[in-house]
Amino acid sequence: MKKINLLIIGVICFYAATLLITGVFVGGQSGEKSREYLVEVNRMISGMEEQGGFFMPDLRTAEQIEDVSFLEFTEGEELTKPEAEEFFRKRNGCETHMEPLMAGDRVLGLVRFDYRSRMNTGTQHWIAEGMLVLSCAFTLAVLFYLKHKLVRPFLTLRDMPYELSKGRLGTEIEENKDRFFGKFVWGIAMLRDNLKSSQLKALKLEKEKKLLLLSISHDIKTPLNSIKLYAKALQEGLYSTKEEQMNSAKQIEKLSGEIEEFVRDIVKTSSEEIVPIEVENSEFYLKDFVKMVREYYEPKCRLVLTELVIGDFDNKLLKGSLDGAFEVVENIMENAFKYGDGRQIEITFYEEEACQLIKIRNTGNPVKAEEMPHLFDSFYRGSNVGNKEGNGLGLYICRELMRKMEGEIFAERQEEGMSFHLVFQL
Repeated sequence: MKKINLLIIGVICFYAATLLITGVFVGGQSGEKSREYLVEVNRMISGMEEQGGFFMPDLRTAEQIEDVSFLEFTEGEELTKPEAEEFFRKRNGCETHMEPLMAGDRVLGLVRFDYRSRMNTGTQHWIAEGMLVLSCAFTLAVLFYLKHKLVRPFLTLRDMPYELSKGRLGTEIEENKDRFFGKFVWGIAMLRDNLKSSQLKALKLEKEKKLLLLSISHDIKTPLNSIKLYAKALQEGLYSTKEEQMNSAKQIEKLSGEIEEFVRDIVKTSSEEIVPIEVENSEFYLKDFVKMVREYYEPKCRLVLTELVIGDFDNKLLKGSLDGAFEVVENIMENAFKYGDGRQIEITFYEEEACQLIKIRNTGNPVKAEEMPHLFDSFYRGSNVGNKEGNGLGLYICRELMRKMEGEIFAERQEEGMSFHLVFQL
């Protein structure tokens, strides 16, 4: 805020100095050009006196004189009042200048010059000052508007991301309906609410996880203790007959099956809803989807020197969610940037069994054939990831999103890369 205030003060000082300099420079010259018409008057009077009488000068060469008239003085005759009034009457909004016409020592009459004076520098000075004042007022209005509409709202929000990053989710955000920051404030508020909701869900899941582990550990103890007893009895030879030994082995197998069932339940529970995935299904046009992908990824591909090829398609109405479909493509494209060789990414379209399929192919080393069945499993990462960071959830999320949109996704190994096929219902 201090910088914007200093900028406002600087603008005021600049315009004040400009006004002062303009006043000194232009004001000092005020009136220098206001009597230029006298040059033309003197030239015309001199010509008439040389000719010895009045004649109508050629006004086409005059810049300020618009009309010339003559009132003749005749000896022995008096000037009538109407004649004088007509001569001295102001005409056409012009300024008037009178000069006597002399012939030696005798006055022949009075010559009237009607002229339009040029705007003198005094008027120019005030106009220049006025324009500077208006310019200063406009600049200050813009700066105060930016201060009120952009800088001040931003300063109230600048600490919010830091507060959220520290987990301080109780900070209230003042509502702002301003068109510049209204949506941003709404987004920050939504982010805070989602983080708070995720935090509550995480706490709930952690609590359920601990209860589950406590319950399972208690349930496992019983068959585990029985297995230990049977194993100890077999080890110490407490069973004298082979039938008793076989019966003990069967009990161990049965109890081991119970423990295996508990383990299976743990694995199943841990793999369900790893991340909350919500989709608002409706319908969207393929053209809008392609436009979104093109606008987002063409600049990014140019930046990393990867050729992006988008094939021809017919605009169709697809079932699902536009945002959900883009999230699927986003995960696949990010994998292509991360694990591909960066030469080319190709997106093509084809139709099969009343479904619209979108194929995304990238060049690079494909995953091994034996790894393909696990490609969409949670937390699974192929052997081709190297030392690149990741959590193995991207393709899992893609599959869950596609299934919630009543679609499907599958992958294929290519000779020089991987391809992913998205299946949407028409």
